[in-house]
Amino acid sequence: MFDTVILDVDGTLVDSNYHHALAWSRAFRRHGHDVELWRIHRAIGMGGDRLVAHVAGDSVEQEEGDALRDAWTREFDGLIGDVRSFAGSRPLLEAVKELGLHLALASSGQPEHVQTFLDLFDGRSLADAWTTSDDVEESKPAADLLAVALQKTGGRHGVMVGDATWDAEAAVKGGMPAVGLRTGGFAEAELREAGAVEVFDGPSDLRAALADGLLDRLGR
Repeated sequence: MFDTVILDVDGTLVDSNYHHALAWSRAFRRHGHDVELWRIHRAIGMGGDRLVAHVAGDSVEQEEGDALRDAWTREFDGLIGDVRSFAGSRPLLEAVKELGLHLALASSGQPEHVQTFLDLFDGRSLADAWTTSDDVEESKPAADLLAVALQKTGGRHGVMVGDATWDAEAAVKGGMPAVGLRTGGFAEAELREAGAVEVFDGPSDLRAALADGLLDRLGR
């Protein structure tokens, strides 16, 4: 039986994926790289340590990776004030705790960004633990972040909830079921192909499914 729900933050609890994509686009352009915005969006959800090579190639990563990440930080800092939490995020967290489960928020974002996002839905008052980029060396789709999140809560058996294919892939690698949300812009078929066993439109729909015995069905 599951004792822990691990929730991604960016794109899952806060509506930030398109802000991230725009910030990366601007960062690449500042350095003379015209990377299509749609291509960047498809990579949102993996860590910044992987994204540059994924969308622009290994040579760009080797020569300019750190500079691009610094440029992305400056660009995103100018956009973060426009990010909002999804309407159902706080009620979803409350529902998880009402079920008597551990709750972890698994982000590989920069600590200051994660703290800002937690303020949007008062996540500190409900989460047993949360992670940032300081907690792991390997970001998603590696499973390291999920292992740390589970360890921090003291839980043993977790379910991963995320909006990106990278979340589902990380869950599969970590040996736990993945639940997908369409809030990040990925299609249901893509999330299922990456390993999600259930897919919902957003936090409110997932909350209703939890009340209807979702975790029992996943544990069968």
